[in-house]
Amino acid sequence: MLIVGVVLYLVATLFVGFIAARRVKNNTDFALAGKNLGFFMATSTVFATWFGSETVLGSSANFVRDGFHGVIEEPFGAALCLILVGAVFAKKLYAMNLTTFGDFFRVRFGVAAEIVSSVLLAFSYVSWVAAQFIALGIVMHTITGISLEWAIAAMAALVTLYTTLGGMWAVSLTDTLQTTLIVLGLTAVFVILLPQAGGLTAVLNHAPATHFSLLPPGKINWWNYLSLWIVLGLGSVPGQDVFQRVMSSRNGKVAMTSSITAGFLYLTIAMIPLFLGLVAVTLLGKGELPKDMQHLLPQLILLKTPVLVQIIFFGALISAILSTASGALLAPSVLMSENLLRKIFPNEKWLLLLSRLSTVAIALWAVQMAFAHRHIHNLVTDSSAVGLVALLVPFLVGFFTRSRNPYPAIVSMVAGFLTWKFWDMTGLRDFPDTIAGLMAAMLPYALYFLFWFVWLRRKEIRTYS
Repeated sequence: MLIVGVVLYLVATLFVGFIAARRVKNNTDFALAGKNLGFFMATSTVFATWFGSETVLGSSANFVRDGFHGVIEEPFGAALCLILVGAVFAKKLYAMNLTTFGDFFRVRFGVAAEIVSSVLLAFSYVSWVAAQFIALGIVMHTITGISLEWAIAAMAALVTLYTTLGGMWAVSLTDTLQTTLIVLGLTAVFVILLPQAGGLTAVLNHAPATHFSLLPPGKINWWNYLSLWIVLGLGSVPGQDVFQRVMSSRNGKVAMTSSITAGFLYLTIAMIPLFLGLVAVTLLGKGELPKDMQHLLPQLILLKTPVLVQIIFFGALISAILSTASGALLAPSVLMSENLLRKIFPNEKWLLLLSRLSTVAIALWAVQMAFAHRHIHNLVTDSSAVGLVALLVPFLVGFFTRSRNPYPAIVSMVAGFLTWKFWDMTGLRDFPDTIAGLMAAMLPYALYFLFWFVWLRRKEIRTYS
């Protein structure tokens, strides 16, 4: 019964992809859903794109082990990012009428900066897509018993097919359905299981008091703590997935309000899988706890609930991961086609085909990475770190200042990325590589603005002397 219910849901998702394909007439439809999403659909697609495997499987396991301190990146940092994007950046970015984040760097700093930023952005999404493929594989392996490798391959094929067919229209339509299933499904499961664990008070008493503090116990490494907040909280601000949803909105007001609303909704609903993790530890005996705690919630549902609850939970879980996977897959494919391949094949008629081929290529790369790396949390963190160390600084300079010089922008991107990538070779493991990369990205601009200030001062002195 469970398998039948899940298969029917997956077929329905694929059917939505075929329906959405009818709306895709050009690359704007494929990349931005024709810039026609209203508030509800825009909010749904922002929320559903981020509410994925890391939120349900990874963060619940981290919360059981470390409490709120273990989940600062996800969901707290993720919600911070969405709220910041809506409150500070969305309206102005929407008014620029761009298709990708690479376009922003071209407008502000020129073609060379566009190419460098697009390559780095596209690269950053592969590990995120791989994390969602792993999560989908874990779910299907848990439900059906087929090998994890075959489960990953099958679910990757499904996501790739409906994303390639319908682009942003497919992502938006399925996200609206999936957001509803996520919210209702997780809420229903929590309400059903909580009494079995003795109620909320019993569940909370089962965890140590330090579990509910955002500060870690003992001596705090403040650099590491800051890194936890900003990897997703700031590193995902210059992200194609968030930008794509801003630009797909019907107008600037919808872009702003939907992002802020999605941020608060995200933080609220994300609490459910965290506390379900505590429910799982309360209900499952030591012999029933999985070796890999990423399997904790699926194990709880399979062992302690009737089939109907299993269908509700796994439907919500698959919805969460599918929506994130499709959004994460679409982001780099549009970057590749719009900001890289378009320069080689400028014919507009070929652009939609190139976008779809890019989607398939990114998916194959992500599958290979999923087979090689099996830890969801690490893959997601690596994805966001690229935005923080390589793209955040030049983006903020381009957004808030009039600087248009491409050289400090490009040097900032490259310096930040290389410092982060090779920081472990320095042996300074107590200092986070993300902070080191961010500082390296700041240095070219610090020198540039210092030189500019000194040059202006000397010019003033010559003028008045």
